Amino acid sequence: MKILLVEDDPDLLDVTAYALRRERFVVIEATDGSQALHRLKVDRPDLLVLDLGLPKQDGLAVLQRVRDRDSTPVVVLTGRNDEQVILKAFSLGADDYVVKPFAAKQLAMRIRAILRRTNVAALEQSQPALDIGALHVEPEIQEITWNGQEMRLTPTEFRIFHLLAMHVGRIVTTGRLLAYVWGYDGGDPNALRTHISHMRSKLQLGTLIDAEIIGVPGVGYRFQLTQGRTARSEGNGLVAQPALELAVS
Repeated sequence: MKILLVEDDPDLLDVTAYALRRERFVVIEATDGSQALHRLKVDRPDLLVLDLGLPKQDGLAVLQRVRDRDSTPVVVLTGRNDEQVILKAFSLGADDYVVKPFAAKQLAMRIRAILRRTNVAALEQSQPALDIGALHVEPEIQEITWNGQEMRLTPTEFRIFHLLAMHVGRIVTTGRLLAYVWGYDGGDPNALRTHISHMRSKLQLGTLIDAEIIGVPGVGYRFQLTQGRTARSEGNGLVAQPALELAVS
């Protein structure tokens, strides 16, 4: 697998690149935002490891431009455990984050988890579309529409929403969401909460869309229509449980 590593500290760049190569990744290096965008276009890496504190263009600006172009998975590196910076990175479409200083093994583990999940996502694209009232979910192209109006989510947000939508009206446990979306044990519940918060806002749940994502403390999350409608999966005729019926998935 090909990794684009973007880090302006030459010592940390060398150490991290060496460690990732020992983990059998092909590593391409960049030291600023402009180089990163050029290498992304030329080399088409499988994943981007992006330091947020970059010269010329900071990491958040680079992340936004990456997301304007494609859905390449991105792990951000931050020198501070700054919640606002991390929240901003997730809102722009980051898939995961690692706080400096970090163990190379931890970074490699998170990279592999995301790449596994990306490979699984490719297989999931063959799943049938979902129609939930006026809401249409199309896994093939990761598209969500409400009464024909397209709603945009990042790839990570779409995976979360798709799993919830497949179990409309039922609770999906936090552990299952973490394993499904991030693919490794001990995923970050705070990151999950952040993504769900952004999804509620982007999808305008409760205002434009007559639906809601309800958090069940200590258990998980449930997606349901606010008027008790049902979901139908195209192609296999599967009808979901009524939205107000509670069950643990």
